Amino acid sequence: MIDIPFILNFLWMCAQAAGLLAFVSVSVMFLIWLERKVSAHIQSRLGPMIVGWHGCLQSIADAIKLLLKENIVCKEADKLTFWLAPLVVFVASFLPFVAVPFSKKLIVQDLNLGLLYILAVSSLGVIGIFMAGWGSGNKYSLLGGMRTAAQIISYEIPLVLSILPVVMMTGTLSMNGIVQAQGRVWFVFYQPLAFLIYFIAAIAEVNRAPFDIAEAESELVAGFHTEYSGMKFAMFFLAEYANMVVVSAIAAALFLGGWQGPFLPGAVWFLIKIYFLIFVMMWARWTFPRLRVDQLMDFAWKFLMPLAFLNILVTALVMVIRK
Repeated sequence: MIDIPFILNFLWMCAQAAGLLAFVSVSVMFLIWLERKVSAHIQSRLGPMIVGWHGCLQSIADAIKLLLKENIVCKEADKLTFWLAPLVVFVASFLPFVAVPFSKKLIVQDLNLGLLYILAVSSLGVIGIFMAGWGSGNKYSLLGGMRTAAQIISYEIPLVLSILPVVMMTGTLSMNGIVQAQGRVWFVFYQPLAFLIYFIAAIAEVNRAPFDIAEAESELVAGFHTEYSGMKFAMFFLAEYANMVVVSAIAAALFLGGWQGPFLPGAVWFLIKIYFLIFVMMWARWTFPRLRVDQLMDFAWKFLMPLAFLNILVTALVMVIRK
């Protein structure tokens, strides 16, 4: 006997997944164009201008080009690992959107442990990156993968520690619950240090300059994805920008009031906050020089982590005194 409710629920989940995939794809194409324009204006040039109005269709042209490019697999590559790596990285960047609250009701699943779920599934991306470096059969790709794994694991610790004070103040891991707790005051005013630590660690987590050690051109050519071409490379590129949206969405929800704001619909406010934070990431990329790998690791372990622990202790002390 056919279970009609199950089929309807399955179809609804497929529709939600398709909607999220469309949102991520369109956002990434827009962000690629935006970054080109931001970098161009910072460097006093025009950027893409030919394909579409002010080059607005350039990202679509690039996507078509990548679709038509030949898929090359190196002779020394571990073919299964090489093929699976981009898929693992992309899935890890896509799954967190399930628990992201675009508005009070516009959320795929408002999980009680939504924040924990996002942190858990987004951490899987490092496995895919290491698989890409190992499976390429290239020592430079392997070094890039190892650098990225070390970087992501290192910066994930202060990132999670910076989130803990918000969880302590709200007593919930529900993303919607944390947003609703900021009805009067955004948490960025209560936790400016936590927000700063989170944002810096988030930039390092998504391998953006000045923390893009995994792609140091003078040492590694392009790091873990040196041997990738065509759609496999596009999936890595898509995952990087999708991760930028994810970390900015978390920052907007935890520190900037999420979907709350006057006059405009909640989803519009949430997207404005996300794209503003992404703009700041782009601004930083084209302003600051790349760190050395030893400076990168020292900054995480010797600077950000002690500050994050100190912030947790101060928050706990203030909460005890207020009681």
